[in-house]
Order: sequence, then C-alpha cells, then structure tokens
Amino acid sequence: MNTLHITIATLALIISTPTSAAELKVAVAANFAQTLKEISTVFEKDTGHKLAITQGSTGKLYAQISQGAPFEVFLSADDETPKKLIAEGKAINGTRITYAIGRLALWSPKPDLVDEGGQVLKTDKFRFLAIANARVAPYGRAAVQVMQKLGVLASIEPRVVQGESITQTFQFVSTGNAQLGFVALSQIIDNGKIKTGSAWIVPENMHEPLQQDAVLLNPGKDSAAATALLNFLKSEKAKKIIAAHGYQF
Repeated sequence: MNTLHITIATLALIISTPTSAAELKVAVAANFAQTLKEISTVFEKDTGHKLAITQGSTGKLYAQISQGAPFEVFLSADDETPKKLIAEGKAINGTRITYAIGRLALWSPKPDLVDEGGQVLKTDKFRFLAIANARVAPYGRAAVQVMQKLGVLASIEPRVVQGESITQTFQFVSTGNAQLGFVALSQIIDNGKIKTGSAWIVPENMHEPLQQDAVLLNPGKDSAAATALLNFLKSEKAKKIIAAHGYQF
C-alpha cells in the first residue's frame, strides 16, 4: 500500500512538472536586475523555466557576449547594443524587442537636498556626485547629457565619482560616499512614490531616450525557454511589474 502511494505521488509529480523546463542564462543591465528578479518568479510559476541572471553594465555585458559568454537572452539598457550584436552576427535578427523605457533621476538620501529642476547641481551643497560610467552605461551617458544641458558639466567634473554600473552608482549615494547622484528611477521608487530622500525625475527631453531592448543571442537560438521569456516580457503580467518599477513602454 505504501509502495502504491509512493508510486502515485511520483507519477503526479512527473505529470505536474513541465517536461521542457530549463534553466535560462540571461544577461541583464544592472538597472533592470531587480525588476527581472520579480518577473522571474512569475515566469517560473507560469512556465517552469528558471532564470540564471547575470547583471552588469551594458558595455561590460556586451564585452562578455563578444568573448563568447554563453548567455541566451540579453536585456540591454539601450537599443544600440542589441542592434550591434545582430549586425555582428552574435544575436538573432528579428528577435529584438523594446521591453521598457527607462527614466533617469537625480537622487539623495537627504530629504531636502535635491530640488525640482536639479538646481542643486549649481551649488556647493554637495561634495561628490555619483554617475554611472558613461563609457559602458547608458544611464551614465544620459547623466552627462543632462549636465551639459544644465551647463554645469565643466564645473562639476572634479566632484564626479563614477560607478561601473548603475547599481554601484546607487550604492555610492545610499552609503553616503556621494551626497547625490544620477540613478535609475526604478532604484528609488515604490508604488509610484520616491521611497526615501529627495529626487528630481529628469525630463525625458534632457537626454537621449533610454529605450531598453532585449534580444535572443546565438546560444539561445533553439531554446524554447529563451523564446518564452521574450514573449513573456510583452505580457500584461510582466508589464504590470515593469510599470510598478517606474518604467514606461
């Protein structure tokens, strides 16, 4: 009787588990990593596929992909890098999608430091300003463009500290090593409100659009899990999570 119970339980487990479930290797821009982790929970529940997530700056992930890293899907912080990978034959043409439009914010943990319009950048109320490395991080490039538009880049440059990714940039500010910094809105927002401190959500016309595209990479060409993830990113379930983190479409 006990053997029969065990056999039936085992059979039920086999039937309920997707036979094609796989672990999918995904490279994701640092600004979207936390959002993707939340999406992965729902994705795994719906499909059985698990995500093995590697995060970093878009530039550094591109370098790893170019050197043969076996990622199957790449979620970039821009649209140019996926296009470049397709042109170089490292990603599959026709698979690129826009999964989010990012927003940039000037943020400080101090409640009254950052004003609407970012005029604090023209003062001596801070010692250091953190930005992501503009050479490898789209959010860093956007930050430089904003400072250029405000006419403060030359005067602020000696006080700028650079993170290798937007995650490290956020850490510089949150730990007090920099008094303020340009971060991703997704890092400081919860249910549509700034979680702590003070912030200026930068108008989108002050920098190039932060269009974030995903693409199927060569190692994922025949992966049902990879195709499922790209499709899932366009679903209403995923969009609800993405919007809650301050992104647009």
